[in-house]
Amino acid sequence: MGNLKKLTIDTGRSETLVVCFGEMLIDFVPTVGGVSLAEAPAFKKAPGGAPANVAVGVSRLGGSSAFVGKVGDDEFGKMLAEILKLNNVDNSGMRFDHKARTALAFVTLRADGEREFLFFRHPSADMLLTESELDKNLIQKAKIFHYGSISLIKEPCRSTHLAAMKIAKAAGSLLSYDPNLRLPLWPSEEAARKEIMSIWELADVIKISEDEITFLTGGDDPYSDEVVLQKLFHPNLKLLVVSEGPNGCRYYTKEFKGRVGGVKVKAVDTTGAGDAFVSGLLNSLASDLTLLTDEKKLREALLFANACGAITVTERGAIPAMPTMDAVQELLKSSGS
Repeated sequence: MGNLKKLTIDTGRSETLVVCFGEMLIDFVPTVGGVSLAEAPAFKKAPGGAPANVAVGVSRLGGSSAFVGKVGDDEFGKMLAEILKLNNVDNSGMRFDHKARTALAFVTLRADGEREFLFFRHPSADMLLTESELDKNLIQKAKIFHYGSISLIKEPCRSTHLAAMKIAKAAGSLLSYDPNLRLPLWPSEEAARKEIMSIWELADVIKISEDEITFLTGGDDPYSDEVVLQKLFHPNLKLLVVSEGPNGCRYYTKEFKGRVGGVKVKAVDTTGAGDAFVSGLLNSLASDLTLLTDEKKLREALLFANACGAITVTERGAIPAMPTMDAVQELLKSSGS
C-alpha cells in the first residue's frame, strides 16, 4: 500500500516521507571480536553509512523512507541499492558513478574497547554526487529531510548537500541533522568543527552525542545544560537531543528540557544504535509534528527511540539489527516502560 499511496501524491509533500541524504558504503568487520585490523583473520562485509541506516530503520518500523546518495557502478554499489529495495526504502534518488568505486570502511573494536577505522575513499563515489544529479521532486516530497556531516567533507558533494537542504527547506520539510562525527575522515579537527557548525543554525532537529558536545565546544562539560543551551542551542531549533547510549537521552526545546532513561538490555554490538535511535524519533515525528511542542508526547517518542537503540545493540551489524515496530513495543512492555 505504501507505494500506491506515494504514487498518488504527485505534488506537495508526502504525508510521512523521511528522505535521508548522504553516504552509503560497505563496512568490513572482523569475523572475531577484540582484534586490531592487522590481527583480524578474516572480514565479513556489511552495508553501512549512517543516513542509509536511518532510512532502513524508518522503513523497518513501518514508515515511509527514501535514500539520496551516490555509489559506484560496481558490484558493491548494486548490492547496496538492492539492500535498500529489499528493505522497502525508495532508492530512486541513488546515482551510480562509472569511474569512482563504492566507499569501503574496515572497522574493528579492539580488546581495549577502542574503535579502529580504515577508510578507502580516494575519492569514493559518495563524494562525487553533483547538484544536477539530485532528484529534486523526491526531496521536495520529504516531510523530514535528514542528513549527517560526512557529505560536507569534500566537493562536489558539499555543495550538493547544501543545495539539497535548500530544496527541502523551501518545500517546507523539517530539517534533521545528526553530525555523526568521524574524525579520521576529516583533514583536521579544525576543519571538522568549522564545517559541522557551518550548517548548524539551519537545522530544525539536531541529535548529538556527549563526545560530540565535548568536541564541538572545545572541551566543555557534555553533561552541563548550560553548555548545551548557551553554545549549541540556536533560535531556529525546535529540538536538540543528546544521546547518552545505554543511559537514554536528554532533550531541549525552547519551552522545556529533561531526560528520558534508557531501556536495559545485554549489549552485543553497538554499531547502528545511534542510527536506530534517530530512525525511531524521526518515524514518530513524521506522523506527528506536535511532539515538538507537547512534552508528554515527546517523552513517549524518546522512550520509543531509546528502545529502538537498545534492540539494535543486542544483534551484530546495523541494518540487520534495525528493529520492527512489534519488537520495540514488546521490549517496552517487558521492561515495564
